[in-house]
Amino acid sequence: MPSDAPVRDDEGQIVEPNEQTDAFALEVGDCLDDATAEGAVTTVPTVPCAEPHDSEVYAAFTLNESAYPGERGLQGKAQVLCLPAFEEFVGEPYLDSRLDFAFYYPTEASWAAGDREVLCVAFDPEGPVSGSLRGVTD
Repeated sequence: MPSDAPVRDDEGQIVEPNEQTDAFALEVGDCLDDATAEGAVTTVPTVPCAEPHDSEVYAAFTLNESAYPGERGLQGKAQVLCLPAFEEFVGEPYLDSRLDFAFYYPTEASWAAGDREVLCVAFDPEGPVSGSLRGVTD
């Protein structure tokens, strides 16, 4: 039975697939099989990046607001934070890249519990990839 925390090597890389990784345990560089993730996400399937996967966490940001900014407010903040980090991660501007990005952000309930993290994920709209997307267009 899978645990909530992924199995990592000494360098922090995921080394075993996990169908139910706690979304709060995700780190930059983690690869996800999350093509069907919709709505409020509490767990996501993770895999070693060498295996086919749908996306990769490329940046994480902690928001400082105390009051919940609402879903639209969080989406706007995530867009502003994730867009410049995309170029740094993949090696070319978003508008020039074949890759796309999405983000995970707190729900109202997780915000009330102290969650302030925005996770940015890069993916190839054409389908699963193997290996990291870091610097893929360098």
